[in-house]
Amino acid sequence: MTTPAHVLPFDARPLTEPIDPRAARAFARELRAPGRASGRAPSLFPGSAVFGLIIAVVILFVFASVGVTVVTAFIGAMADASGPSMFIPLLPLLLVAGVAIAVGSAVFRGIGGTAARWYRLDRFARANGMSFTPHVGGPALPGMIFSQGSERAASDLVRGHSPRFVEFANYRYTTGSGKNKTTHRWGYVAVKLDVPLPNIVLDATGNNGLFGGSNLPTTFDRKQRLSLEGDFDRYFSLYCPAGYERDALYLFTPDIMARFIDHAAALDVEIADDWLFLYAKRDFSTLDPATWAWLFSVVGALLDKFAQWARWRDERLRADAASPLPFAAPAAALRPPPGVAAPGRRLKRGVPWATVIAVAGFLLFWLLMQSGLFAGVLGALFNR
Repeated sequence: MTTPAHVLPFDARPLTEPIDPRAARAFARELRAPGRASGRAPSLFPGSAVFGLIIAVVILFVFASVGVTVVTAFIGAMADASGPSMFIPLLPLLLVAGVAIAVGSAVFRGIGGTAARWYRLDRFARANGMSFTPHVGGPALPGMIFSQGSERAASDLVRGHSPRFVEFANYRYTTGSGKNKTTHRWGYVAVKLDVPLPNIVLDATGNNGLFGGSNLPTTFDRKQRLSLEGDFDRYFSLYCPAGYERDALYLFTPDIMARFIDHAAALDVEIADDWLFLYAKRDFSTLDPATWAWLFSVVGALLDKFAQWARWRDERLRADAASPLPFAAPAAALRPPPGVAAPGRRLKRGVPWATVIAVAGFLLFWLLMQSGLFAGVLGALFNR
């Protein structure tokens, strides 16, 4: 186990301590004021609350006539009957009233819950020297998840600027349309680096799906996979652009690999331009102190190692040693400038296995149809 030299301030009390509901509602109204939030400000009414409100209205309209009928019958029953049987006609009305009260209560709890969450996250961010933003539509970040699908949005963003910029947030995007529309949910941490680096991906093996399939939204050419020393390959599959294998070995020294294994083995990692991203298919910005303690420990463990990455330079950008000047150029002028040559800026994408299987299945079906074998097999089965 390695010990990080950097320790982030961490005060989780604002996430759980009692709050004034009126102050939370006032804060939520302030957040929704024009210009306060970046992008489209999130609604105080969560999707579940809106749905519940619609259901409550439908119930009231549909059962209004039923309620009048039941009340009329109840009054008549009271005049003609006595004892427990007189309450039987009242039961449907009580059921309808109970459902309406439960739905209405859920709606108002949802509204209050959203305001309280924003209020707590803002107080948590301030207590730890950070800031809170409720919503950003389509964040302009270079990571792989930010170019997927449509209706992209980040929510509950907590940002810090010292010792370097870091952003914790939840992220959503959708793919497909109509009945095939799917919402994809991620949590991410974005850390600003000192210089642009080659596009490198660490695909964590611990969060892979069935049969070891990656949970990442992008498939990479397997020729770009680089095997590192020790146990690193047990925890991560590392992909780097072709020709940048030595650079990846320079960046991922044994001490840095140990930090990733010890603290980030459950996360997928991507370096893109001058950013490092940590991904997981779960919300990161929550009211759970344990989640924040874990994320702060991960970032704190890596921060002091990023300084040595600032010394990296892409030798492919080295200036021509033959100086056109009548005198020799200073040695510092021959050092490559910060940046990455075009071949190293992005990994080459691969073809997903699902696509390969689908295409192979279609071709096999087409060949069988053309040969008449498929029709012969079907005929034999139905003629039995």
